[in-house]
Amino acid sequence: MYRVELSEVTLKMIEKQGVNNMVNINNEATAIGKYLRLSPIKVSRVLDQIRGQDYQKAVLMLQFMPYRACISIKKILESAAANAEHKHGISKSKLLINKAFVNKGPTMKRFQPRAQGRAFPINKPTCHITLSVIDISKI
Repeated sequence: MYRVELSEVTLKMIEKQGVNNMVNINNEATAIGKYLRLSPIKVSRVLDQIRGQDYQKAVLMLQFMPYRACISIKKILESAAANAEHKHGISKSKLLINKAFVNKGPTMKRFQPRAQGRAFPINKPTCHITLSVIDISKI
């Protein structure tokens, strides 16, 4: 596992609000990726690493992590940053990942033909990823 160093801003947020509900501000921009063909357990492993990090550090971490989920998470994070820039006029250098979570999506059920006319089920999980970014200067 990667060791995560929390920034000073994140520590201030944790002191004020607690870990479970970090900050809910009007200058929050969200992006959601739905029905992604990834396991929610494997995605949560990556999201735990970037939650509470600033945008630029998180993008750098995602580029060099050896997990397939990083590609989809990076796209969603870039979309959330673009939403923040377009809706609220916040530059990417001032963004902090406020919320990052994954929900289980529907499972695609397939069958693998086996010997003697049998068929074994194969479950292909999907997930929904939600990322939310906020302006650091508003904290």
